[in-house]
Amino acid sequence: MARGIRRFLSVALKVLALMLALVLMIVVIRTVTFPSYQTSPPECKVTDPDFIPADEERLARFTSAIQFQTVSYERGVGTPQELAKFVHFIQKSFPTVHGSPMVRRDVVGNYSLLYRVEGSDASLQPYMLASHLDVVPITEEANWEAPPFSGQVKDGYIYGRGTIDTKHTLMGSLEALEFLLSSGHQPKRTLYLAFGHDEETHGVFGAKVISKVLQQRGEEIVFILDEGTMVVDDFFPGVSKPVALVSVSEKGSLHVKLKVQAEGGHGSMPTKESAIGILARAAKKLEDNPHPNMFGTGPEARMLEYVATEMTLPYRMLSSNLWLFSPLVGWLLSQTPQGNAYARTTTALTRFTAGNKDNVISPEAEAIVDHRIHPMQTAEEVLEFDRKVINDARVVLDVKDSSSVFPPSPISPHGKDSPTYAVLQKTIQQIFPDALVTPTFMVANTDTRHYWNLSSAIYRFSPSAMSVADLKRIHGVNERISIKAYEKVINFYYHLISNMDEPLDVKHHGHTDGL
Repeated sequence: MARGIRRFLSVALKVLALMLALVLMIVVIRTVTFPSYQTSPPECKVTDPDFIPADEERLARFTSAIQFQTVSYERGVGTPQELAKFVHFIQKSFPTVHGSPMVRRDVVGNYSLLYRVEGSDASLQPYMLASHLDVVPITEEANWEAPPFSGQVKDGYIYGRGTIDTKHTLMGSLEALEFLLSSGHQPKRTLYLAFGHDEETHGVFGAKVISKVLQQRGEEIVFILDEGTMVVDDFFPGVSKPVALVSVSEKGSLHVKLKVQAEGGHGSMPTKESAIGILARAAKKLEDNPHPNMFGTGPEARMLEYVATEMTLPYRMLSSNLWLFSPLVGWLLSQTPQGNAYARTTTALTRFTAGNKDNVISPEAEAIVDHRIHPMQTAEEVLEFDRKVINDARVVLDVKDSSSVFPPSPISPHGKDSPTYAVLQKTIQQIFPDALVTPTFMVANTDTRHYWNLSSAIYRFSPSAMSVADLKRIHGVNERISIKAYEKVINFYYHLISNMDEPLDVKHHGHTDGL
């Protein structure tokens, strides 16, 4: 009996050792042979005859654009006079665009702008470049190094609200189009420029109306590029090069209202449990029990695989073998707020309301939970998870209102077999030759939520470079962009428009994205 057990254990250990050796061999082979997703197109150089410099005239137009205080405060509440002045400024500043017979300009929803640039080949589907006119309100004005609506140039940087969110893409795309049309060139493919005026308050009066106009025209858009993720330094551990993050999807949004009603009364005679106490415990349960880690089920896995070959060895091994290491990588990501946002549906307790007097026990308490939904989950799944975690019938959970629910966006095609992603990657690496291009998803939301019915290929990318530390300037204090960075924005859009003259052919490769 004992001899038989020893023989079984010996065989089992040998089988286990063989399996481990096989797994190790697979890991090593994949690490060594994992394909690169990067390309090396010809670099855009300042000596090129079609290079567009950020000269005094173009710089003056941009700094002037920052001076318009086109603030959106809340839905339907903005700065109409400033928007009207900004719209007039744009028309005056780009005479070739606005005087060309190839360009049709429509003012939509009172202030939003929609341009159609007629292509020479009517058989080609049009594409669209999007941005927005409005900005968020100013915070901590006393801490700004330059007045927030001055457009002041200081130490090579342009300061002001909107410099990176996102008047640089609006003005940069118009500068590129002005240069192109001034040279007498007509693009082959029809191009739309769409500039909403209330993106910061969900775009219901701007982008949503633009979308309806294009639907009424029967337009089918081959691809859409809007604001989004950027070229970031020091974003991935083990990667020394800047990474251009192209968002091929967006997280959804769900605001859940938690409400408890209980017995109130005088503070001198408290009941065993109060509405505040019940709700506080429910809120703590949500914080202590996050939604499941979804890493590896959506575009976030591709984000690592597309830069794997450029990583130092330990990180390369993990990223090229996510079939094995996904749970470990997902856990590592979840240890920081930034990484956790890519790993799962996030839970943020943003409001807690109860009581109106120090000595009165409130009979009611309410809280708001802000969920950002992972692309592979639904709002219904998120709400049901919350109910199970709280597990208290006294806590009523409901969607705050229908306007606060946005499902995750569809995932746009990406990879070497996607012609629209390929032309975007080519353009990025022409302007940022040292950058690695990788797909990801937006943890915030853009106007693209209103364009899903226009195109299946929607990308969110802002062609400007910054450090991780500078990301906090978006919607924050001392928003700024360097003159050189703005120059790259202009040239990015020019090259993208030029590249769209080429056929959008699918290039087949020896491997696929299904690794």
